[in-house]
Amino acid sequence: MSSDRGVGVEGPAGRGAAPSGASDWPVLALFIEREARVAAWAAARRDTLFLYEFVRFGVKQAWACLFAGLMLGLIIGTWALYPKGAWLARYDFLVLAAVAIQGVMLWARLETPEEARIILVFHVVGTVMEIFKTAMGSWIYPEESILRIGGVPLFTGFMYAAVGSFMARCWRLFDFRFTRHPPLWALGVLSVAIYVNFFTHHFMWDVRPALILAALMLLGPGVIHYKIWRVHRRMPLLLAAVLTAGFIWLAENIGTFTSAWIYPHQRGGWTLVSLGKLNAWFLLMILSYTMVAALNGVQHSRTSNVGRNSEAYSADVLAVHQE
Repeated sequence: MSSDRGVGVEGPAGRGAAPSGASDWPVLALFIEREARVAAWAAARRDTLFLYEFVRFGVKQAWACLFAGLMLGLIIGTWALYPKGAWLARYDFLVLAAVAIQGVMLWARLETPEEARIILVFHVVGTVMEIFKTAMGSWIYPEESILRIGGVPLFTGFMYAAVGSFMARCWRLFDFRFTRHPPLWALGVLSVAIYVNFFTHHFMWDVRPALILAALMLLGPGVIHYKIWRVHRRMPLLLAAVLTAGFIWLAENIGTFTSAWIYPHQRGGWTLVSLGKLNAWFLLMILSYTMVAALNGVQHSRTSNVGRNSEAYSADVLAVHQE
């Protein structure tokens, strides 16, 4: 059984090897050669290969979540440790800390200029929606601050930006390829409708069910091919979107628990965010995905060799290693 043709081999080892995705970040590029030696050892046996790929997947996800994780850590840390009545409000501290993190990440080349542009786009799109939604009473920022527009502290835009940062970094780290990807123009039309509906459903019929149905029809046939190491694996594109929306819902529960923001029903005390919010996060995920896809471009998989079982996959990797 051969590996996916046209996707290349990651890392310095192997003939015709494609550059490692880590080379985009200098701090990771320092470890490419060392990591290649560990990989060569792990590839000799199926059990060590599985362990190596499991760890490699986790490390890639952690790197993709760098900005999002730092923002979530700041929200939790300031909730637990930030002094009450400090001259600098907690929300304002979060704004300044987020700006500082972005500056350090760019200076240290932990973030590429392309990712910074995606973060800026998400910040603007998210802040505009936040201004409207807070004015309509959809959710509340209960603490005082100076750095805000209307009822929206400026750190909120960075929370949307964290989603864009995660998706953009995953795209590069896992070398995304696609089969039966929906046309970008169709996703664009759907995303505009989703964004408009976030505003208009306060005044007219909420077309969310129709938008979800359209998303299912567009994403349903699609397959995303992602590379942990040398061979691309696959996952239904729709499943990837649902899983990401679920993780955002979990992060939202952390955000409301730590009073970064609250919903009206949480004024008297924290309760779990309704599972019904998953619909909204799923649609927001479609909007986010479309923006990243438009900025990164969609690369189609050049192989029909999909759906291999784990034994065939292991044989592929072992065969590549032995070349």
